[in-house]
Order: sequence, then C-alpha cells, then structure tokens
Amino acid sequence: MSKLIRTVSVAPMMDCTDKHERFFLRLISKNVLLYTEMIVSEAIDRGDKKKLLDFDMREKPVALQLGGSSPKLLANAAFLGQEFGYDEINLNLGCPSKKVQKNRFGACLIKEPNLVADCLNHMVSKTSLPVTVKTRIGYDNVDQYENLYNFINTLKDTGVKTFIIHARKAMLGKFTPKQNLNIPPLKYEYVNKLKKDFKNLEIIINGGITSTDQIKDHLKNVDGVMIGRSIYQSPYMLADIEKQIFNNEYILTRQQVVEQLIEYVREQIKKGTRLNQIMRHTLGLFHGQTGSSFWKRHLSENMCVRDADIKKIDHFMDKVKLYPQTLSAGQIE
Repeated sequence: MSKLIRTVSVAPMMDCTDKHERFFLRLISKNVLLYTEMIVSEAIDRGDKKKLLDFDMREKPVALQLGGSSPKLLANAAFLGQEFGYDEINLNLGCPSKKVQKNRFGACLIKEPNLVADCLNHMVSKTSLPVTVKTRIGYDNVDQYENLYNFINTLKDTGVKTFIIHARKAMLGKFTPKQNLNIPPLKYEYVNKLKKDFKNLEIIINGGITSTDQIKDHLKNVDGVMIGRSIYQSPYMLADIEKQIFNNEYILTRQQVVEQLIEYVREQIKKGTRLNQIMRHTLGLFHGQTGSSFWKRHLSENMCVRDADIKKIDHFMDKVKLYPQTLSAGQIE
C-alpha cells in the first residue's frame, strides 16, 4: 500500500464534501487528499451501506470520516470503509453541534480519552488502512496545552500516527457550529508545539487557512495543512496549490473543468441524480474572475430544473459550456 500524501487536504464539511463535490475538486487537483462528510457509524450499521459509502473511484485518494462512540460499530464501519475502497479512516473528534453531542460523538469525546482510545483500538484491529484522528485543541475552559498533550499521548498508544488538529477549542453547548468556526481564537502555536513534542507523529494543521502563502508558512512547522471553507468558496484555488505546493503544471483550465464536469453530469442524471445536487458545488468556480456574478446567477436561476425534463437539462448544460469562453467579456445574460 503506497503512503498517502497529506501535504494538503480538503476538510470534511457537512452538506459540502459529498461525492459530487469531490469529483468536481478532483478535476482541478490530482494531489490533495479529499475527505467525505462525517458519516455516523450507527447510520452505517442500520442504513443503506451502498448509498452511504459508495463513491466514484475517480475521486481517489479519499478518506472516510466517521462519527460515533461505539467501539464495535466504529470498527465495523472502518472494515466496510476498506471494503468500499477508501484510502484512510478518520475519526471525528471536532464537531461541536448540540445534535452530535446528544448522540455522544464529535468534540465532546475529548472529555473521554479512554473511550476514544478504545474506539481507535477496535478500528485499527479491523482495517489495514491508516486510521487517523481529527480533533480540536480542547473544549470550553479545558484548553491548556498540557491537556492537549496528554490527550494525544493517550491516543498515540493505539497505533494511530496521524492527527489533524483544528487549532481552535470547541465551545460545547454555548456556540452554534458556525460560531465555533470563528469565535474561539486560533492557537497555531499549540499545533506547532505538538509536532516538536511528538516528532514521530504526523501532525496536520487546520483552521483559518485561506491562501497558498499561508500553507507554505505552516509547512515549515508541521507535516501537512487541511483547508476547508476557502476551497468550497473558491475551488479553483486548488489550481494554485497544485502549482505552488506540488509543482504540477498540468492543470485543467476552468473551461476544461466545466467540459469534463458536463460529461459527469450527464452520467449522473441517467442514475437519477438531481442537477442541483452537482452544480451547487460549482458556484465559486469563477470566484474573483470578471463576470463571475453571471455564472452564479445563471446556476442559481436554472439548476433546479425538473429532472424529468431532459431537454431543459441539455439546454442548461449546453449554455453552461459556453460560459467560460464569454465570462471575461461579460457577454452572457
């Protein structure tokens, strides 16, 4: 099994990093590691496993992120993740939402390091894939570096070697998930110190990173960088990352991305996928370009066309194909 490259990865984001988003991003970047949305182990146990876990192999490499606190269910989900072809299994210890806390997973598990270790031991025993952890630096008033050090020190004994650290604490029950992404202060120094204290672990930094220059700066101190909302809002930023971080000059233009995505859309429509399930992820493709508002407006006004009306869908896709050629001139209304 070849070693996964985690130099840059795209964060798991609920309602964002589904299989259609990942296919779209992979057209732009061949080197970043992509993550699924968090999938709850209990849902996998009880639900439609193919619907929850199936993905297009053209998205690879892809990591499966799991949520849960049952060692048995997480282990079974990890096993299934390997069976479905994922490249990594990640345990979510960072989500601060009240619903997630109520079901005893996400960031609230930072309070229970022994339970987390038990979960990880079971997961490691059921898969040959790398098992990794994504966590916050602390929670509520428990946000001293010593607590983070002790937490990681406990978990590393499970054999887990890769830790993705969101450099903010989680405010449990006090802030909304959106507030938890912005209000708790970033403490990058905690993550940098973790790397110094655990030289044999792979430490990935996450939180508030919005540019390639920032990625380069962080890579001087840690092993990798995970970036989230900035990519969703401006996906073609991945082209800059490919050039500057991976020295890859063979990158599709925006027009080429659109052309290849259209073929994917036609495939998916035949399978019953709704047009807007795919195209909503592309709203930011022309972010920062002259005429990008035309692109967003056209998508917003037309991508909810009824799935059964194939002629309307074909007309929409034909018009979308013209956009990259005319946006800069501001010609399309």
